[in-house]
Amino acid sequence: MNIYRKIIPNPSSLRTYLHLKRYFNGSLYEPDYLEGQKSKIPLYDTLNIFIRGYDYPILENYQKFLHNMIKNMDINVEECWANTPQHMQISTYKPKSEVVKAQYNLRVYERAVQITDVSTLQFPVVLRAIEASLPTGVTVEVRPHEESDEEKRYIPDSELNALKQELDDLGGPSKTKK
Repeated sequence: MNIYRKIIPNPSSLRTYLHLKRYFNGSLYEPDYLEGQKSKIPLYDTLNIFIRGYDYPILENYQKFLHNMIKNMDINVEECWANTPQHMQISTYKPKSEVVKAQYNLRVYERAVQITDVSTLQFPVVLRAIEASLPTGVTVEVRPHEESDEEKRYIPDSELNALKQELDDLGGPSKTKK
């Protein structure tokens, strides 16, 4: 009580001060118990973990392993998906000539694991675990979720697009009134 007497000399004003402190501890329009439920540790919103590799079975098994490992760390795995493979044609040439020695057709497969609400304390542990368990020939990229990631997931239907184009060429959809 001696400490409070130095700050606030009148005991009745001390009661008022403590009451106001308790009353205005949180937000003016929100109850105090909502502030207690919030995490004091900052959280990342939505992160995408992209894994790429040339070997399909290894990539599929690593995605399954990664999904289970992250779930066991009590991190919310929102969803997982596969993107369409990229096709590449690689040519090797004979030394000092333009003659093709060999041609290779390669496919780069890509999988994604989307996680949400990861604390800033857990995230370095997740990154270290991913780095330690990464198989040979597989690369990993972690970045925040973007709209382009969502659009890249879906394969456009070329047949449907051709029919829409044909309809537009004929004058568009008919507009009949009922």
